[in-house]
Amino acid sequence: MAIVVDKLIPEFEANATNDVKVSNTSHTGQILVLFFYPKDNTPGCTTEAMEFRDQYEAFEQAGAVVFGVSRDNMGSHDGFKEKLGLPYELIADTEEKMCHMFGVVKNKIMYGKKVKGIERSTFLIGPDGVLRQEWRGVKVAGHVDAVLQAVKELKESLATAE
Repeated sequence: MAIVVDKLIPEFEANATNDVKVSNTSHTGQILVLFFYPKDNTPGCTTEAMEFRDQYEAFEQAGAVVFGVSRDNMGSHDGFKEKLGLPYELIADTEEKMCHMFGVVKNKIMYGKKVKGIERSTFLIGPDGVLRQEWRGVKVAGHVDAVLQAVKELKESLATAE
């Protein structure tokens, strides 16, 4: 089942670092940011992870919970998290269930060979479980600021709706 902006996200369950369980309902009542990235310890992914780290407090103040998602295993995630001092958890989607559900698995050409890769993408889910915004084919520069701005705007719109 594909995900669609302004619709509830489908059911899923996943494991994250520090034995955190994440599902489509685990963070009901909170704004949820899921950023998918290709691989731990690669240049672009390290930069993106550090930018989310550096803005983490601002995301928390805006009422958002941040998770990074990749196909790496828990051991890789634990090392990556420790090395960079990441304050948020990383989801190990080793079976690519979330990657397929969110439609981020893409065919890429590397060294002349066709390979399956993860398209850098971010999803903003409202406290009601509805997908509010998506960014696909992300360029790292300036991306985290754009996501934070969207989180703040969502929080503001929810506050005025009450």
